[in-house]
Amino acid sequence: MANKSLTQEYLKELFEYRDGELYWKLSRSNVIKVGQKAGYINSNMYLSTGIDDKLYLNHRLVFLMHYGYLPKYIDHIDGNPSNNKIENLREVTNSQNCQNSKKRINNLSGTKGVHWHKKNKKWRVQIKVNGKIKSCGLYVDLELAELVASEARNKYHGEYARHK
Repeated sequence: MANKSLTQEYLKELFEYRDGELYWKLSRSNVIKVGQKAGYINSNMYLSTGIDDKLYLNHRLVFLMHYGYLPKYIDHIDGNPSNNKIENLREVTNSQNCQNSKKRINNLSGTKGVHWHKKNKKWRVQIKVNGKIKSCGLYVDLELAELVASEARNKYHGEYARHK
């Protein structure tokens, strides 16, 4: 089966899908046993599985198994990269995928889109809309800046808005 192209049919030969997990249907080596859960958690906290000497992200395999095609971007709706239940996966654009991302680890305000503007000594609210930075003002009060950022995300990002 080496070098067989990755298709919905091929994945259904290799795996059984149950509740967001993939289980091997075939014993592909001495290490892989029938019924064994497929994949390992990579450094980005995504499950990855090797098929024919190539690594694939499990959420992409699950999507292909269910829908028969692979979009360029797939989003975990709940933001949990380990939750590969099909109802938690959706096709998105790069922009939508970024909108649903979690706040950055180096965020000092505690809120996405809010940072301290040293020159003005105020909280600045900025979000990305269609790949461009949209400024939503400067605020003395952090709580007000957080509210403005939340409202802006809801307005411009809609169902893809993630607040944490």
